[in-house]
Amino acid sequence: MRIRESANERYEIVSIDDFLKMSADETIYEDDVFEINGELCERVAEAWKTASGVIVDHVITSKRIFDGFRTACGNTLLLKILLSCPVEVLQEREQRRGNRRQGSAEASLTYLYPKEGYDLTVDTNAMTVEECAACICKKMSRQTCCMRKNSSCSADRK
Repeated sequence: MRIRESANERYEIVSIDDFLKMSADETIYEDDVFEINGELCERVAEAWKTASGVIVDHVITSKRIFDGFRTACGNTLLLKILLSCPVEVLQEREQRRGNRRQGSAEASLTYLYPKEGYDLTVDTNAMTVEECAACICKKMSRQTCCMRKNSSCSADRK
């Protein structure tokens, strides 16, 4: 059960991977991301016309990218969701994926913007993919989450 399967509403997913050539041999810099940010924002605005919500799969690493994205969203409700895990797990996942330059994920973590103020934090190491998806969908659909003992879903505590 992933986001699309666990949602009661129709969500579109827009990924930065659709706009950048990701490769284990090439470093992606903040300027590269800024260059495609307008196009990504246009795709998000287009998706809003037919979907209940839009999930943007993107690690934002600078204020100018965040501000551009926020401006493009206009008055639309913007939930900032942080997916987290220990650095060692992040490195292992990056290596298994094989389609990014090694160290890119940790560098993105270093430059993450904003550093705090997220509406939801999901520990992807403590929960299954299905649990993470359900947690995000609960937050997005504004349903009250049931309080679970030792929950790793911060939506359960708000």
